[in-house]
Amino acid sequence: MADPLSMVQRLGESGSVQNLSAPLQTALFLGGMVLLPALLVCLTPFTRIIIVLSFVRRAVTSQDIPPNPVLLGLSLFLSLFVMGPTLDEVNAKAVTPYLDQKIGGVEAARVGGEALHRFMLRSTRRQDLALFVHLAGLKSLQQASDTPWHILVPAYVISELKTAFIMGFCIYIPFLLVDLVVASILTAMGMMMMPPVMVSAPFKILLFVLADGWHLVARSLSVSFG
Repeated sequence: MADPLSMVQRLGESGSVQNLSAPLQTALFLGGMVLLPALLVCLTPFTRIIIVLSFVRRAVTSQDIPPNPVLLGLSLFLSLFVMGPTLDEVNAKAVTPYLDQKIGGVEAARVGGEALHRFMLRSTRRQDLALFVHLAGLKSLQQASDTPWHILVPAYVISELKTAFIMGFCIYIPFLLVDLVVASILTAMGMMMMPPVMVSAPFKILLFVLADGWHLVARSLSVSFG
């Protein structure tokens, strides 16, 4: 599988992109917009954040509160916050020089891609990276910064999934203890027919509010990318 940036570079060098008609360029641009959700999930912290927030909602057993649009919006803006330094670097070294016509589109894509590459590499576990390097049969990879995109992206995604599930497990523990305490009390009172979840839900919400749960979750997510 070829490197996406190298493909863009070859197209730019051959002049095939510039030679396309305006309607075809517009169609290609609109078609590329379809890939934005996949890029958001695979190239940003969005995956880890939305999974952890979903774990929080399930652990508190608050059904659909907060609703999905709220979780999605919070995940999006937390992702932008976490990637703030990377986005600033892309803007300073790629977007602004390109708009000022100091560099070409291919060079801007290369510089911006390098900044994103470094961000993803910092959040990728060595075991996951080594797995896909081995599966791809690469022998000439000297250092992590030389990792091709088609290897880095899946390694980054499974690293994010594992980290998100570890954080979700840690979030579940205190709420599980609340369930166990409530179940023990109900059993001791002879109220075995009453579902413990119905009684424990208000106590879980109270615990979450008293502990300033959203503050702790947002802080933990932000720090986890440091």
